[in-house]
Amino acid sequence: MLCVGSNGWSVKGAVHYLGMRIELDHLFVCAAPGAPEAEELIQFGLHEGPSNQHPGQGTANRRFGFSNAMIELLWVSDMAEARSEDTKRTLLWERWSDRIDRACPFGICVRPVNCQDTLPPPFSSWEYRPSYLPDPLVMHIGEAGIEEPMWVYLSFMRRLYREEQFIEHPTGIREITALTLTTPVPLHSQASQKVIESGILKTRLGETHLLGIEFDNTRQEEHVDFRPHLPFIFRR
Repeated sequence: MLCVGSNGWSVKGAVHYLGMRIELDHLFVCAAPGAPEAEELIQFGLHEGPSNQHPGQGTANRRFGFSNAMIELLWVSDMAEARSEDTKRTLLWERWSDRIDRACPFGICVRPVNCQDTLPPPFSSWEYRPSYLPDPLVMHIGEAGIEEPMWVYLSFMRRLYREEQFIEHPTGIREITALTLTTPVPLHSQASQKVIESGILKTRLGETHLLGIEFDNTRQEEHVDFRPHLPFIFRR
């Protein structure tokens, strides 16, 4: 993968952590098997990208790309793999199986702004090396429970990759420019605080988990609520 730097600020900005700035790479939401909820996004006017399988991790997805990030609908496709020794520390099985009642169904995955950054991850984390990820690539998973989003740092991802993969949507939206998480419990993990301080995410307390996603700085000022199919509100 090419390593090309960016001088821009993504998703309402990025912040400097010991020389490192981070920005949103993609977000995921736990969905029903096969992610039939994706049809709501297609009807809204999004172009669906290629789906993907995660061998060894026991998950699969449907994806919607933008010029700076991606939305992923994720489900467990193989319970044994999702609960295996290699995968269980991710808590993906618990997050997915409890997505309706207890767990936060979201994951927030970030990347460095500057491709020259070779510093440690911006938050306390552990290294996850799923079998589908080629060596020497590694994910850094933030230390947090399933009451918070899953926090993931992807040191190998770049905005350029999202730009090159982007296909225009029929609805005309291009970029994710802000995220607002409604959460029933305060977020206390170090990872959550770093992501919030970066400007990638805002939070507020509420009865249920909900993610507000702003596109293109809300130039059209339109709100679309996807509940009960998906815990999303789009603002564009």
